[in-house]
Amino acid sequence: MLGPESLECHVTEANGGGSRTRDARKLAEENQLTVYGEELPKTRQRQDHHSWDFSAFTYLSTGRAPSTMTVSYTLKVAEARFGGFSGLLLRWRGSIYKLLYKEFLLFGALYAVLSITYRLLLTQEQRYVYAQVARYCNRSADLIPLSFVLGFYVTLVVNRWWSQYTSIPLPDQLMCVISASVHGVDQRGRLLRRTLIRYANLASVLVLRSVSTRVLKRFPTMEHVVDAGFMSQEERKKFESLKSDFNKYWVPCVWFTNLAAQARRDGRIRDDIALCLLLEELNKYRAKCSMLFHYDWISIPLVYTQVVTIAVYSFFALSLVGRQFVEPEAGAAKPQKLLKPGQEPAPSLGDLDMYVPLTTLLQFFFYAGWLKVAEQIINPFGEDDDDFETNQLIDRNLQVSLLSVDEMYQNLPPAEKDQYWDEDQPQPPYTVATAAESLRPSFLGSTFNLRMSDDPEQSLQVEASPGSGRPAPAAQTPLLGRFLGVGAPSPAISLRNFGRVRGTPRPPHLLRFRAEEGGDPEAAPRIEEETAESGDEALEP
Repeated sequence: MLGPESLECHVTEANGGGSRTRDARKLAEENQLTVYGEELPKTRQRQDHHSWDFSAFTYLSTGRAPSTMTVSYTLKVAEARFGGFSGLLLRWRGSIYKLLYKEFLLFGALYAVLSITYRLLLTQEQRYVYAQVARYCNRSADLIPLSFVLGFYVTLVVNRWWSQYTSIPLPDQLMCVISASVHGVDQRGRLLRRTLIRYANLASVLVLRSVSTRVLKRFPTMEHVVDAGFMSQEERKKFESLKSDFNKYWVPCVWFTNLAAQARRDGRIRDDIALCLLLEELNKYRAKCSMLFHYDWISIPLVYTQVVTIAVYSFFALSLVGRQFVEPEAGAAKPQKLLKPGQEPAPSLGDLDMYVPLTTLLQFFFYAGWLKVAEQIINPFGEDDDDFETNQLIDRNLQVSLLSVDEMYQNLPPAEKDQYWDEDQPQPPYTVATAAESLRPSFLGSTFNLRMSDDPEQSLQVEASPGSGRPAPAAQTPLLGRFLGVGAPSPAISLRNFGRVRGTPRPPHLLRFRAEEGGDPEAAPRIEEETAESGDEALEP
């Protein structure tokens, strides 16, 4: 729904006469748009009227048609094929060309001006000075660590961009808990469920008004929030009566907790466990609202953004001068042979004189485009092509949540036996296009098809416990045995078994010495006896 009074005033200031307002009203009439306090003629049946609300609002506010949705090309890259990404290069909306073409044209124009000035307007002495400056700028540009600074910055921005998306509050888990915990098929039970989920949606609308320009243009005042149905007039009075210098998006969450506690006292929530689960889901929802607000509050440090921007601009300012074609330095060319009378000297082999600096333009396209990527997604709640569709998220959340807690409450299909009731191994059917997948064996683990050694000695189990007196067979490592030709000890065998089979037993006096120093005196004779027995066994042929 749209508010014609405030919007018409806003558009009149931008257009100076209101002609754009009449165009927007015509657009609203053609697409069955509901305006605040006024029903427009319905000329076409549409179910997605909320998106048309936002479209007409954007047209009223800015005078330009809005983008339909975030640019998505997932289906185009579903399969890796030859030239899979090449088809994406021809797109304009959301492309790097759309973001960068103004800066690209400016850079090319400045380069052309300097090139013409050097070639046509400067004297020979001035050209010499300009050539010295150009070589200095070219060497200085290579000293800027542009790839490192810009790459790290873009990585930081992309991680922050995805974290902001995962912080958008979605009521899906909360609405399921409300539908399962708040009981009653009467009007009171229905009112409780719808009010609880409406409070949750109101909290998300309030926080999105604070961070998203699209949502703020849709709900510029609290009166628009009331007219949209997220808040009643009494709730608005309560909300505005609370005096606080900070953002009050959390107020509906407090209303939610108080109403849930009242439902528990009235028996609509049957036990404390259900109430605890409901409040836990609400706290998760509120935490996302808070995180979204803090992402908007705490930005990437300004100094870092300034450093990256200055590095990119400085690099290409030096490249404008340093990448110009200049005459080679004196003595740089190879000495030529003596010329015959009437023979013209051959041109010296210097840099190739390219009127269009292809590599420099490509470098500008890559580095400046990299910076433009960070510039676009550092705040994804704006109105760029790839920014988040927050208004459509609000519409989806309200519709789905109300449907879940109201019409779907205890509205279940009858429980019946499934078609695999008497089958031990149910197998859903395949289509002809996917029948080949059913012939593939199931994955049982990466070691399932590992080929084991045929040597039976490799499968013998050895006693790894140092307390066991049973002698272990001499196990061999196949790799060492293959090269050395002898039975090399396996690393899996304990040191005690290794010493018993291959080496000389430890002298008993060492064990006795350790027992006298700090060990158990009663265990010393037993250690000596076990050592003697192990020594006898090791000496047997």
